[in-house]
Amino acid sequence: MDPSCLQHRLTDEERKTFEETGILQIENAISPQQLADLTAATDALHERQLAAGKAKPDVAMFYPNFIPVDQVFADLVDYDRILPKVLDILGWNIYLYHGHLIVTPPSGLEKTDKTFGWHQDSGRVNRDMESPRPRLSIKVAYFLSDTSEEGRGNFWVVPGSHHTDSLEIPDGKGQPEGAVPVLAKPGTAVFFDRRLWHAASPNWSNVTRKVLFYGYGYRWIRTKDDMTVQDLWPTSSPIRKQLLGYGVNANGHYSPSEDDVPLRTWLQEHSPEDGQ
Repeated sequence: MDPSCLQHRLTDEERKTFEETGILQIENAISPQQLADLTAATDALHERQLAAGKAKPDVAMFYPNFIPVDQVFADLVDYDRILPKVLDILGWNIYLYHGHLIVTPPSGLEKTDKTFGWHQDSGRVNRDMESPRPRLSIKVAYFLSDTSEEGRGNFWVVPGSHHTDSLEIPDGKGQPEGAVPVLAKPGTAVFFDRRLWHAASPNWSNVTRKVLFYGYGYRWIRTKDDMTVQDLWPTSSPIRKQLLGYGVNANGHYSPSEDDVPLRTWLQEHSPEDGQ
């Protein structure tokens, strides 16, 4: 990576926002050309799934393991405007343990006040680990479509709820106290703590929602979906290989060598205090 990417580290204000609320939005995180290329790749994938009968025109398509589908998806794994902020949150012993793409077409349904499916990410982690629950991972969501208005399949959050192991959820009608929709323009990157209580919502608009989710966690956390990114290793830079799960051996996920974590070596050269 070019050392100039370190200019994109978390600002003091961004860090404060993320730590206090569990969510951070970076507008214009990707360029217009990137936005166009990513949208074209997403549309092509959705069309293939529709043609194969694996997606429906009025139902959200959840597609895991999308990184190998197109090079433009892989290029965001170590994207220089975003990765430095991920490093400031999690450190250097990280990789992409999970990724999924969601396309949410208009549902054609009337808007209701039915309670959404509120949850924290990581499933059983939230039951098996002692309280208070650790962060462990974050997601970066790249918004390709315009969800700057409510009702467009926005995901909802309760800011600050990542510090709370439980949430009072209404019984079928209405949303939890403090819940708000995430309003994001095309090209926005949204960071969120896996512990943040959040929920998907129906798309009541006529705008198809398109979002890419990149889940970064520690290298001793194993993949959450059937990722087949190993085929990208031979053509990837050392740092991208790390972020795509490469390791010299299994023990290197817990006690890494220099070959396991080139990201640490890079930091030791360009930002020594962070490479410890």
